[in-house]
Amino acid sequence: MSFSSSLPIAICLSALLTASTVAKDFTVDDSYSVSQRYYNNIESHPELVWPTLNFEQGQQVMFDRRYKVANDRELHLDIFLPAKAKPSKQAVMLIHGGGWRSGNKSHFYTLANLLAQRGYVVITPEYRLSVEAPYPAGLVDINDALVWVKENAQQFNIAPDSIALGGGSSGGHMAGLLGNTANQTWFKGSESDADTRVNAVIDLDGVLDFTHPLAIANENKNKEKSAAGLWFGGAMEDTLEKWEQASTAKHIHQQSPPMLIISSGQMRFTAGKDTVLEKLDRFGIINQYFQYEDNIHTYWLFDPYVTETADRIDAFLTRIAQQEKE
Repeated sequence: MSFSSSLPIAICLSALLTASTVAKDFTVDDSYSVSQRYYNNIESHPELVWPTLNFEQGQQVMFDRRYKVANDRELHLDIFLPAKAKPSKQAVMLIHGGGWRSGNKSHFYTLANLLAQRGYVVITPEYRLSVEAPYPAGLVDINDALVWVKENAQQFNIAPDSIALGGGSSGGHMAGLLGNTANQTWFKGSESDADTRVNAVIDLDGVLDFTHPLAIANENKNKEKSAAGLWFGGAMEDTLEKWEQASTAKHIHQQSPPMLIISSGQMRFTAGKDTVLEKLDRFGIINQYFQYEDNIHTYWLFDPYVTETADRIDAFLTRIAQQEKE
């Protein structure tokens, strides 16, 4: 999950001073953006279309709802509400990608909007990236966002036990890892007994096993300066325990949630998927794998692929809802 490098820039959060929080400077790496992905890929993939968000009557979007204060700064999430919710009151939380270092929750607005138009409540959280806080801070943030959503589920017409966790690239990796470690305390911060269980995982081209040869060859290629190395705080050989702990394939268990994996066809990004699928099958857990043929890595950002992705997610979650009725 490597992206073109750029110098991090310091930006100041614009916020009203309150008794409990103050504006705080933090570092941002802006090397990964929708624009950068578009112009890097449009020549080899002329079919890409930059989507426009069109809203249906009755849809609502709630921007920048605070779910947490971490080290004196606020972390926010956006909530896309459908005009007409699914009977299952299913929600989907989408974790943006960017090599655990860059990216923004707005990158999932198009997919969030399409899923909301299919009846889902969709949540897009921000979280601390590696330029601000190393592993596992961002994972703790996402778990805290899940807890916040569950605590406020009634307000948003969500069933607390019907929240799917998804993401793209590094966000897909995080979704897979958190979805399969809700039975552990590793990423729960001070709330070790928090209920962070989800009823599905959606992995869009996110690595599933850092110890797989493909992952080692790519994620550890630049050692401590690789995207993963910068997140873990060192090369694989120096921080092996973290690389292993963060490998979803090592944590599939009998109570793991159903998983949908959508691959770009660039196999390095879903390294470990064969082990994951084999274990899910062994435990009789619903799973589905779809692979494009040599698509761009961040296919979920652009049409025609973002609409196809929304349809595949909808079909998968509908399948889960039907099984839960049986």
